[in-house]
Amino acid sequence: MTDSKIPDAQSGYEKGYTVSLAAHSGANMVYESAGMQASLLGCCPESYVIDNDMLGAINRTVRGIEVNDETLALDPIREVCLEGPGHYLGHEQTLNRMQSDYLYPIVGDRENINNWIEQGSTDVVQRARKIVQDTLDSHFPKNWDEKIDEKIREQFPVRLPRKKMKQKTFLMET
Repeated sequence: MTDSKIPDAQSGYEKGYTVSLAAHSGANMVYESAGMQASLLGCCPESYVIDNDMLGAINRTVRGIEVNDETLALDPIREVCLEGPGHYLGHEQTLNRMQSDYLYPIVGDRENINNWIEQGSTDVVQRARKIVQDTLDSHFPKNWDEKIDEKIREQFPVRLPRKKMKQKTFLMET
């Protein structure tokens, strides 16, 4: 939970440490851990996207580091130190472990400064807003057909026409 009203640094660090502490204390379910702002009085679509990255990273830390003969990698250590280039960056075992052990974020920025500038110098909220907008623009739930929709609309005061639901939507401007 966060007291911050928007997805900013305060929101990130408050959510980060509260969820991390809960997860590492053994909690296996944390309610209101994503999207929520202002002490649970508000919700932000961009926060759902950002918090998804955060929760994935926290879950990865809870998983821990597996130590066994394969992960100790004595053969790769011998190869790199005695026969190889003296570093592990290009070693097959390193590349394989990066695919299984490293969490690649969706909106977190891992680019170098030049690539970041070329890609528009966006911050995490801007990248999350694009994902939210792309999702809203392209996704229409197909949970039920038009006949069921008509029955629902007969019984409940649904104000948004079905046709309008399929049109592109927009979020608040920045």
